[in-house]
Amino acid sequence: MKKTIVRAVSTAAFLSTVYAGSAYASEHTVQKGDSLWKIATKYQTTVSELKKLNNLNSDFLQVNQKLKVPAAAQPVITAVASKTASSTSVYVVKSGDYLGKISKQFNTTVKDLKALNGLNSDRIFMGQALKVPGKAKTTTPAPAVTSPVESTSTSLYTVVSGDTLSKIGLQYKMSVAELKKLNSLSSDRIYVGQKLKVRAKAVATTPPPKAPVKPTVEPAKTSAYIVKSGDTLGKISQQYKMTVQKLKDLNGLKSDMIYVGQKLKVSGESTVVTTPTPKAPVGEFATAFVEVAHSLIGTPYVWAGSTINGFDCSGLIYYAANQAGKEIGRTSAEGYYNRTFYVDQPQPGDLVFFENTYKKGISHVGIYIGGDQFIHADEKKGVSIANLSNPYYKAHFESFKRFY
Repeated sequence: MKKTIVRAVSTAAFLSTVYAGSAYASEHTVQKGDSLWKIATKYQTTVSELKKLNNLNSDFLQVNQKLKVPAAAQPVITAVASKTASSTSVYVVKSGDYLGKISKQFNTTVKDLKALNGLNSDRIFMGQALKVPGKAKTTTPAPAVTSPVESTSTSLYTVVSGDTLSKIGLQYKMSVAELKKLNSLSSDRIYVGQKLKVRAKAVATTPPPKAPVKPTVEPAKTSAYIVKSGDTLGKISQQYKMTVQKLKDLNGLKSDMIYVGQKLKVSGESTVVTTPTPKAPVGEFATAFVEVAHSLIGTPYVWAGSTINGFDCSGLIYYAANQAGKEIGRTSAEGYYNRTFYVDQPQPGDLVFFENTYKKGISHVGIYIGGDQFIHADEKKGVSIANLSNPYYKAHFESFKRFY
């Protein structure tokens, strides 16, 4: 018995063969909101074929612009669709999605996913319908995890100078999202004197044991430090093994602003016993942020670059953060430095800043991935992994910070 061998042909390759040299059948008038991808989908062709047919050098369109559309588009696509309908399904893009994440979910590659959908770049948008191989996976809800029953009683907290939602949340064992929901807040902005509802400190599980006797801690000896050019509170606090907040409290500072020649009290060489700050859980954004950065390793360095054709250090932060679901604007390393807050115990997905590299002040930034390693756009190696123990980065290290 003879076996019939069927060779799979991609939709893009099939269309390219059919449309080669064919005349266009009609014209499409560009409407408001149209894009090449949207028009190509409507006429069941590809973006590359549409650009080739109309001699377009870019994706830019104008309202009322006339575009040629391929002849016999409907019969060709119908024929292809009949062969591929059983092997593909439609996936609707959700917040936080990027091509790398979707391709893993459906056991395919970013290259094949782009070819299947006629995409020329990695940019996708929420609500976009994408063709994916196989059946769309249905996620089985995870079984409920039994956790300690938390007290539902609330109390009022008065905001003081230096407070942030994150700091208050740690104090009352609440997430920022819970605080905002409980107080109907639409942003992270709070002000001194503001009254906030907080959850009671006690967690209603088993009766709490008797409080252990606290060890007697001698007051830390203090000395004076004169601020030098290039100093920041983060740099000084690390030098004297203090937290930024403790340094501010010790000196009665209400902001992070310091000036050259200013005298600051520091804790000297003595070690002060403090309660360790609980580690912030690694959220979905932080995980996706690191995954996107990993997927870009090997991309060349391009000054002011912020696309997969090449990145500089801040362009990498801009691209990876937006792909991971956080909408931020394109700015410099110093710009991101001013839009983040200090962390004493960095987690994967935090930012690591350097100063006085190619210019004075904050001049370089990378994405911390744990183990003293970070991903950044290197001028010689492109997007790559570096280690904070490297003498160069050790000498220029400024601080770890986290997006608000």
